[in-house]
Amino acid sequence: MSSKRLNYYQAAPQAMKAMLGLEKAASESVLPGPLREIVRIRASQINGCAYCIDMHTTDAVKAGESLRRLMAVSVWKETPFFTEQERAALLWTETLTLVASQHAPDEIYQEVAAHFSAQELAELTFVIAGINAWNRFGVGFGMQPE
Repeated sequence: MSSKRLNYYQAAPQAMKAMLGLEKAASESVLPGPLREIVRIRASQINGCAYCIDMHTTDAVKAGESLRRLMAVSVWKETPFFTEQERAALLWTETLTLVASQHAPDEIYQEVAAHFSAQELAELTFVIAGINAWNRFGVGFGMQPE
């Protein structure tokens, strides 16, 4: 386990203000809160961010998400616990989180887009981009759950 390396809120307050603005916009999304949380959890699992996994599983439980579904997020493809829209969101999450290695093929985009309006898909992508950015802070600066 690494220790906390830097207080990035203090080191770059203007940049953090912008990140918090993105989070505020994401919290006002038309997407359901539980969907946003499972997306954040899945990206954080891929990126190995223990801090964010802890935070967002806690938030998901507070929002009424079941422990059974939370425990299955990492194996969502193999379980019947997620709706078609949630499965599409998780596929888009994995695709964009791993964008450097697999890009975002048209067939995946079309599959995902079939489950969301233009606004929902744009907001989903902002949620995914946001959690991936937060994961870089959490992993890069050695954040640990308390």
